[in-house]
Amino acid sequence: MKKDIPYVGITMGDPVGIGPEIIVLALSDPKVYEICKPIVIGDIGILKQAKECIKMKTSFQFDAIDIINISNLNNVAWGTPTIDTSKAMVSYLTNAIDMALSSKINAIVTCPINKSAMHMAGFMYDGHTELLAERTKTKDYAMMMAGDRLKVVLVTIHTALKNVFNILTIDKIILKILLTDKSMKDRFGISNPRIAVCGLNPHAGEDGLFGNEEKEIILPAIIECKKNGTNVSGPYPPDTVFYHAANGLYDAVICMYHDQGLIPFKLLHFKDGVNTTLGLPIIRTSVDHGTAYDIAGKGLADPSSLIAAINLAVKQAGHLITN
Repeated sequence: MKKDIPYVGITMGDPVGIGPEIIVLALSDPKVYEICKPIVIGDIGILKQAKECIKMKTSFQFDAIDIINISNLNNVAWGTPTIDTSKAMVSYLTNAIDMALSSKINAIVTCPINKSAMHMAGFMYDGHTELLAERTKTKDYAMMMAGDRLKVVLVTIHTALKNVFNILTIDKIILKILLTDKSMKDRFGISNPRIAVCGLNPHAGEDGLFGNEEKEIILPAIIECKKNGTNVSGPYPPDTVFYHAANGLYDAVICMYHDQGLIPFKLLHFKDGVNTTLGLPIIRTSVDHGTAYDIAGKGLADPSSLIAAINLAVKQAGHLITN
């Protein structure tokens, strides 16, 4: 193991989901140890159970996994969250955040959690991102889905589509553009990132024929960001901009709502997509899939997204250290 590679804390996520299995699978790959020093933050007993589930499917390169044991769960069933498993799920993340804030680890990679389970335990967050923001005292943040071909940033995230029109503002769009610009420079090593902005309506409104949000909200935000020297353009019709971005014309695309960005992203990066949070004082990446209760404990989970998330965390850590 190289001495100067970063320490990456991997949170186990929901202990009754596929998180434990994908951790065991990912950390059986010797390539992971060539780029980082992985430390699992979770439950050693659950990891042992996960290894047993997978044994018939794979042979392991490494028999030992470094783990900080936070919980000692007993009598748990795959795919069946309880208050205890849900509290443990949150504790893995809060411990990892504190470790990152105190520079004990260089980055956090999170395995999937379940929002309903989080609420069951009394933590009323919409997901990882909101808890991360609160615990790191971060006011301005953004969710980016990142892959080799496409990177998308969402202005609104888990919002009912009928409410998107009412909550979009010039300031919100400006914030996401500027966060994307700074993060692409600081964490991705792109000195002059090319940022495209999606319209909200079909054909980006077509001069007001299909809506005025482009003229009244989106374009003013783009113009304001250009004044700061940001290389941003749009608003572009959503049905064409992702094609151009995926073929290298843009480095990132700002999207107005969840499915506008995630449908094209997952079409290209279903297995290797990574969720990363922009604006935090720490590096956080995550798998881009859920807990998959239906296959948990069956040895069917795919670790591709977790391996991609580890790789992106290491790359971001490298750029921050270099810069």
